Amino acid sequence: MAEQELKLHVPRGARPGVMRELALRPVARVRLRASYFDTPSRELAQAGVALRLRLEGRKWVQTLKMPGEHALARIELNNARPNRSLDLGAYVGTPAEAILAALREPLGICYETDVQRVLRLVRTRHGTVEIAYDTGRLRAGALELPISEIEFELISGRLAAVFSLGRRWQKAHGLVVDARSKSERGDQLAQLDQRLTAIAGDAEAALAARSALVADFWAPSGAAPVALNAEMSAAQALRAVTFECLEQIVRNSAVLAEIDTAGVCRAATSEHIHQLRVGVRRLRSAWALFDGITELPPENLRQEIRRYFSMLGGARDDDVLREALLPVLTKAGLPPIDLGNTSSEGDDGASVAAGREFQGWILDVMAWALDAEHTAAHHPLIIAAPVQTKAGALSGTEPGEPASQELPPVPAALRAELRNRLRRWHRRILREGLRFAELDEETRHDLRKRVKRLRYGLQFSEALLPSSRLKPYRKKLAVVQDILGDMNDLVVGFARFEQMRDAQPSAWFACGWIRSRLETLAQEAAEAFRELSRAKRFWR
Repeated sequence: MAEQELKLHVPRGARPGVMRELALRPVARVRLRASYFDTPSRELAQAGVALRLRLEGRKWVQTLKMPGEHALARIELNNARPNRSLDLGAYVGTPAEAILAALREPLGICYETDVQRVLRLVRTRHGTVEIAYDTGRLRAGALELPISEIEFELISGRLAAVFSLGRRWQKAHGLVVDARSKSERGDQLAQLDQRLTAIAGDAEAALAARSALVADFWAPSGAAPVALNAEMSAAQALRAVTFECLEQIVRNSAVLAEIDTAGVCRAATSEHIHQLRVGVRRLRSAWALFDGITELPPENLRQEIRRYFSMLGGARDDDVLREALLPVLTKAGLPPIDLGNTSSEGDDGASVAAGREFQGWILDVMAWALDAEHTAAHHPLIIAAPVQTKAGALSGTEPGEPASQELPPVPAALRAELRNRLRRWHRRILREGLRFAELDEETRHDLRKRVKRLRYGLQFSEALLPSSRLKPYRKKLAVVQDILGDMNDLVVGFARFEQMRDAQPSAWFACGWIRSRLETLAQEAAEAFRELSRAKRFWR
C-alpha cells in the first residue's frame, strides 16, 4: 500500500474555523520537534533525500525520505531512537545505504521545526483519512517561517476519500494548495540564512544585497521540462503534462496568496501573475494538443479556467502598461500623464489566486488527473511513501462524495499523434502569418494565441521530436511570438490612452507613438513569418 497526502495551507483568518470543525469530533494532540540534517554542501537535498530526528511527544523517531522507483515516488524509512542521536546504521541494506555511504562531508543540523499537531481520524464511504493540522515555526539560523498547514492522509480505501474531504474543507475555510514540503521550505530557508550571513561590505550595499536575496527566495516559478516517452499512452502523457503545468500554477498562486509573508511583507510581484497566467495558458494548450487523442477533463473544468485567466489578465495588463510601456514612452518624450488607479478589487491578482473558487479548481483538476486512471502514482503535490499511521488519532465520520469516473486506457502511437497535431497547427499559423499585413486586429490577436499554443505544444513534445530540427524551428517561432506579444501589449496600451485623450492631451502623444511602433512591428512580424516558413520541418 502507499501513503498519499494532500497538504493545504491554512490562512490566518481560517485557523479558528478549522479548529472548531476539528473539535466536532474527538482529537489527539501531540507536539513535534524535529531537526533536519544535511551536509554543508546539501548532498542529501540534491539527492532528493530528507533526514530528520523528531521528538513526537516523548518518543524519538528517526525518519528518512527519498525518491522511490521513479521520479515521483517516495520511500519513507522510520526508526525509533532512545535519545536525540542519529543511527545511520539503520539504513544498511536499504535503498538509502548507497547515498549515505557516498557523503563526502559530515552531517549537521540545517533547520528545525517546532509544531503542535492536532489529529483526527475520519471515515468516509471512499475510505479512512487522517487529518493532521500543524501550527508552529520552521527555523534556520536567524530566520523563521510560519507553519500553518493541514494534511489529509489516506489510511485505507480510495484516493477519492482524500480529495472529497480536502475539497470540502478547502471550500469551507478558504484553504490554499501548497506544493512545498516542510523539508523543501527548510532547505531553502537554510540556504537563504547562509547567503545572508556571508554578505559583507558597506551598509548600503549590504542592505541592497540582502533585499535582493530575500526577494529571490519567493521568486516566480517558470515552466519545467516534461519528459514524455513514446511508450506512454496518450492519457498518461496528458496527465504528466497536466501535473507539470499545475506545479507552475500552484507555486505562483501560493506566493500571490502570501502563504509565508501575510501580515509581514509583500512577496508577490507582477511577474508572479505573469507566470501564473503562463501556467494556465500552457495547461489550456496541453488540453488542445490532446483534444481528440484522449479524454480531456470535464467541460466545466476547462471552461471555468477561462474566467480566472481573464480576471488575472486585468491585473497583468495594468502591470505591463506601468512597468514596461510607460518607461519607454517617457524616454521617447511623453509629457507627464496620470494613469490613475486602473485595477479593481475584483481583478486583483492576489485575491483571484487565493480565492476559494480558483483554489477549488486546482484541487478538482488534481483529482481528475490522479483519479482518472485510478493511479497511485506520486507527484510533488501528492507526497507518497509506505503507510505509517500517525499515532494517537481518534475516529469520526464524514459524508462521502460521488465516485470518480473511470477512464479506460487509450492506446495510441503517441509520437505520431502529437507530431500530426503540431504539423497541422504549424500549417495554419503560416496560412495566416504569410499574409499578416492583410489581417485585421482581431485575427492578429487570435493568431498570436495560436503561435503561443504551438510553442507550448513543442515544449511538451520535445522529447519525442528530432532535436536537430526542433531547436532552429523553435528559435524562429520564438521571434514570431515575441513580436506578436509586443504588438498585443501596444494594442492594449493604445486602447487605454485613447480613452484618456479628451481629459489628458499627453495621451495623444502616446497614441501617435504606439501607432507608429505598431506599423514597424507589423513589418517585422511579416518577415518573421517568412523566416519561419523557411525553417526545416521538425516533424520529419
